[in-house]
Amino acid sequence: MKTSILAVLVLLPFTSFCTNRQVTGTDEVAEYITGLFDQNKNEQERETRPQTVKQQVVIPPVPAEASFAGEPVPLKYFDVREALQREITVITYWHGSLSYIIQLAGRYQARIEKILEEEGLHPDFFYLCVAESSLQPAVSPANAKGYWQFLTSTAKEYGLEVNYEVDERYNIEKSTRAACKYFKKAYEKFGSWTLAAASYNIGMANISDRIGYQSLSDYYDMQLPLETARYVFRAIAFKTIMNNPEDYGFYIRESDKFKPLEYETVEVKGKIGNWSEFAARHNTNFKMLKMYNEWIRSNKLDNKGNKTYKVLVPVDGCRER
Repeated sequence: MKTSILAVLVLLPFTSFCTNRQVTGTDEVAEYITGLFDQNKNEQERETRPQTVKQQVVIPPVPAEASFAGEPVPLKYFDVREALQREITVITYWHGSLSYIIQLAGRYQARIEKILEEEGLHPDFFYLCVAESSLQPAVSPANAKGYWQFLTSTAKEYGLEVNYEVDERYNIEKSTRAACKYFKKAYEKFGSWTLAAASYNIGMANISDRIGYQSLSDYYDMQLPLETARYVFRAIAFKTIMNNPEDYGFYIRESDKFKPLEYETVEVKGKIGNWSEFAARHNTNFKMLKMYNEWIRSNKLDNKGNKTYKVLVPVDGCRER
């Protein structure tokens, strides 16, 4: 078909409307038609091609020095430096989520750090909580829950109540104190806060086994599963960025951060037939009561064990502030 068309075109010289050039001869006609097809194809590609994204992506800086819980990070080693670089880079470009975490820190950081201080732990463990749950009542694929991501068995082992009505993994104060118990026990075992933190991810028994067959007891020297190998570095990266947010492109004003919750503590010793009615009696609603007390997991409390629960009740007018 192409040959017959070209044969006809050879008989009738014509003018290029684009160039006003006389086109004669079989070769010239073929070249000209090919050019038209190519030009049309390029124009179509330009119309359908997505616009280039204009952005500036850089590798964020690694600090000259870093530490976790007072223990220095050996950044002189390239593998250690690169591991921290990886976590800083990932978190730096986690724009929306990190912005929200920084806002939540305005509400929860002082509260958690106060408990850490009372329990004799370094404030850096706050950033481990950030790494665990992003300061939210999260649920992991392994069904670890709450701000410190306790599994049910571990939560009960460290004194937290877990049932269909009450789940203290969602109680910031109680779960933080339970986590502190774990860290202090792990420190007694390993003599290192960094290894104590790492064991929170993989378990003390697993760390002990690896110390045994690797003949090493330094987190930064040990071969660990990828998640655990990244775990403490992630906390250090959060600490680095959240303490110097503008160095990493986060310009979040103090007024942008969420304010600490304002509440009064009401002791509940008996049964609560309906938490919504309880909330109404305290000039609030069930939504706000749950926000202040995530550990409440049902609309009622049978309290068969006759325990005393401290319920945080929003102060009057705090919702409008």
